[in-house]
Amino acid sequence: MSVQEGNGRPAEGVSSQIAGFLATFAMFAALAGLVYYPGRVDTAAVLVALIAAGIQGFQRGITTFAVAFAGLCWFAGMVIAISLERPVF
Repeated sequence: MSVQEGNGRPAEGVSSQIAGFLATFAMFAALAGLVYYPGRVDTAAVLVALIAAGIQGFQRGITTFAVAFAGLCWFAGMVIAISLERPVF
C-alpha cells in the first residue's frame, strides 16, 4: 500500500493558467499605455485585467494586482497625457 503525498496546493486548471497569462498581458499593456495613448491602451488593459479576475476570481494575487496596477497606470497615463498636452485617444 502506498500513500500519495501532495504538496498541499490544489491543482490549477487551464482556466487559472489562462487568467494568469491575461493578467500578465494586462500589466504589460498598462505600462505601454503610459507612453502611447492611455485612453485606448490603458482602458483595454483594465478590461483585460477585469476579465482575468472574472475567470480566476480575486482569491489569487496576480489578478487582483493586475486590476489595481492597470487602474493606476490608466490614471497616471491620463495625468501624464494631460500635463504634457499629448493626445489621450
